[in-house]
Amino acid sequence: MRQKYLSSVGVLAVVTAIVALIPELAAGQVQTRAGKPVAAAGKLTAPRTPWGDPDLQGNWTNATTTPLERPSEVAGKLTLTVEERAARDAALEGAQDRPLPPGDTGAYNSFWGEAGKSSAQTSLIVDPPDGKLPALTPEAQKRADAIEAVRRRLPASWMDVNAYDRCISRGLPGAMMPGFYNHNYSILQAPGYVVILVEMIHDARIIPLDGRPHLGPGLKQWMGHSRGRWEGDTLVVETTNFNDKIDEVTGNAMRLPDGEPSGGRYHGVFGTADTTLIERFTRVGANTIDYRFTMTAPKTFVKPWTAAAPMTKLDAPLFEYACHEGNRAIPNMLSGARALEQAAPPRVTGGRQ
Repeated sequence: MRQKYLSSVGVLAVVTAIVALIPELAAGQVQTRAGKPVAAAGKLTAPRTPWGDPDLQGNWTNATTTPLERPSEVAGKLTLTVEERAARDAALEGAQDRPLPPGDTGAYNSFWGEAGKSSAQTSLIVDPPDGKLPALTPEAQKRADAIEAVRRRLPASWMDVNAYDRCISRGLPGAMMPGFYNHNYSILQAPGYVVILVEMIHDARIIPLDGRPHLGPGLKQWMGHSRGRWEGDTLVVETTNFNDKIDEVTGNAMRLPDGEPSGGRYHGVFGTADTTLIERFTRVGANTIDYRFTMTAPKTFVKPWTAAAPMTKLDAPLFEYACHEGNRAIPNMLSGARALEQAAPPRVTGGRQ
């Protein structure tokens, strides 16, 4: 289980310098950390920064229980009715507090959760039209099977634990996808730059807008290498140069009563080195950013796919996510695994294959 401590965030020096440039935004209906709307007067239309760029600044949340993939019970439907959304939220209520199978230590209960509510979308994926992830390539399927095999046995070392559990990074698009808590973002702008501070695992994305080229192909990074540009009122961010070490789709981990994951498949083998991610941020109102991304990864998926995860204005600060590799979970997991091995002969042995 990841260890989390909440306190006021100590913003990085580069972010602090940019904060002074944030203009006052007109008030509208905003969202609290608890997800409840707060009515306020005023309306913001097509805001601009003092230097003329579209203004995306502020704190935002994309918290939602809308699944990554479209569930089978709503196959063929693009949107839910108000009644269907209410029923889905009721089905997920208290999901994190349900009894666990014998031997399953579980994770955080609902006290720690901040999943939000269902949106009108039946899935975050909007293309392909069926709302499902495209098929994996044979190469990616082999990798996914190998990862799953490692997860089904006792960890031999920290290398058997994924990058998310090790508090390194969720990579992309994982860091920009909604989940069970901490999916909040602070967007700051300065002439020629956009900064996205991610509350989960404290990633800070510093995105130049001045047309400079990408890094050379030999330089790989956990979050890839991003370059941005404006297309009208839309910020378009292209990210390449991933380091091939992020090995899962991370989404909402709660499960529906029938056992179906509410967040879709988790073995998408994200972040492979051939990935190109195109993100689009469009301010469509005082309190909403239309955010969507298209992922192209020929060695992973048989075709590109697109997801939409709208952002809502957050009337609250971001908090520190004090998670670092080795602080609690990894030593406890490994010591527990060794204790189990001493108590009984292990059914499966060996390290990562």
